[in-house]
Amino acid sequence: MNYKFSGHETFPCRYAWLPKAFLALDKDADVFADEEQAMVSLGVGKNMARSIKFWMQVAGIAKPLENGGYTATPLGKAILSPGGLDPYLEDRKTLWLIHWNISTTVNEPLFAWDYLMNRWPHPEISRFEVLRVFDQEAKAMGRKLSPVTLEQHFDVFLHTYVPTRSRKGHVLEDNLDCPLVELQLIEKIGERELGSGRREPLYAFRREEKPEISSALFIFCLQDFWLKRKATEKTLTLRDIAVELGSPGQVFKLPEWDIRERLDGLREASSGEFYYHESAAQPQVRRNDSRNLFGKDYLASIYDRELTHA
Repeated sequence: MNYKFSGHETFPCRYAWLPKAFLALDKDADVFADEEQAMVSLGVGKNMARSIKFWMQVAGIAKPLENGGYTATPLGKAILSPGGLDPYLEDRKTLWLIHWNISTTVNEPLFAWDYLMNRWPHPEISRFEVLRVFDQEAKAMGRKLSPVTLEQHFDVFLHTYVPTRSRKGHVLEDNLDCPLVELQLIEKIGERELGSGRREPLYAFRREEKPEISSALFIFCLQDFWLKRKATEKTLTLRDIAVELGSPGQVFKLPEWDIRERLDGLREASSGEFYYHESAAQPQVRRNDSRNLFGKDYLASIYDRELTHA
């Protein structure tokens, strides 16, 4: 697997970046093909312009064209267009969608997201232990990465979900944080001694039901997982959906009982597109493949309203 450890230029995605990138692309598909032009159009420096281009792609808002330009994806258009479903990222469902896209990239996934979301074995997340494991994993892959690169990569991951604080402990301005901090997916749970008077914070994933992940959003991500990871499978097991790499259960950190409840209502919530068969041997989900769950009409159903733009 060819993992990415860089490209974000050490910046988590900030509040205004995705709407700003979409509007720039809407005016000129070549705006990101020329770095100087991107800097002028976005009103940022070179590193930030590169970071914005990086995040708009991994968030699923835009994709590259063969001529070197970029174009908004159907998801980006449906959400961020004027009159779109959530052009200012005010709805948590949008933030969960962005989190899903960042965390489930199959081609050149971000290492921190892939490893920590799917393979981290401990209930607590500590900087010291994460960096030790990152170094081991990088060496096992034959990647010669400096400690600074690994530290920066973990810091970007952490501050995508945890608010940035000043040295005095005050939360910095909202526009300097990533909008995904609103998901409260990672929480500080305490501190521990490192020796010589040093301490470090301890974090943990919030593993509980998340009502803001609506049935329609869960089904959208279930279909995406199926196509990305299990395209040849006719059925998925409860275990696939709960703990498989890149699954809704792993990426959203949902408890198994919550997933089971969602699956119990799957047939009704999906209008018969998916159905769950409970059995003592092997609970399974099947699908009909008769609807386009990635079209703008289904996206609008996630927000329970209609698109007001063409």
